[in-house]
Amino acid sequence: MLLTACQGGKEREEPKMDMQQAGERAEEILDGTVAAIRPPVAWSYGNPSDTACSTGLNDPTGTTTVFRSRNITTVVSEQRRVELLKQVREYWEQHGARDFTVRSGKGMPRMRARTADGFAVILQVGSIGNVFIEAGISCVEDSEMTYPKGTPGLPGGPDEPDLTPHEHSSYWSATGS
Repeated sequence: MLLTACQGGKEREEPKMDMQQAGERAEEILDGTVAAIRPPVAWSYGNPSDTACSTGLNDPTGTTTVFRSRNITTVVSEQRRVELLKQVREYWEQHGARDFTVRSGKGMPRMRARTADGFAVILQVGSIGNVFIEAGISCVEDSEMTYPKGTPGLPGGPDEPDLTPHEHSSYWSATGS
């Protein structure tokens, strides 16, 4: 008997890329997003994440969810967060992102969208004002993966990611209106 994995009543599509391709594409999305922020912000690599997909019965499927991230190390004041979200959203829209969900909660806004090629893109502000940008895709074909030099927890990178904003900017760190 052959069982087909389902998602929301639809047959799950076979992955169109492997983990290496997904990691490279996520890095591309993140590099473009950070480069689109004006004036520029300082950033560091966040911890990469990859989680094996399963059938729901803990049977492996030969696929893995891949996420990469950037931590903005520039202090972004609460008064400038709306502008940051606006710039990132405009960039993502220009590059085909859709299905935006925005939570504009005071102090800790979050924005999520989906790219035309199926990647989730997320910008989130943490409790101490730290800003994270993530890009990832679910259940791509298992493969070996490489990472950019400087990725936390990997050879050539720091042991831990730089999570605390500490770079000051005359624009992004400003507290006046």
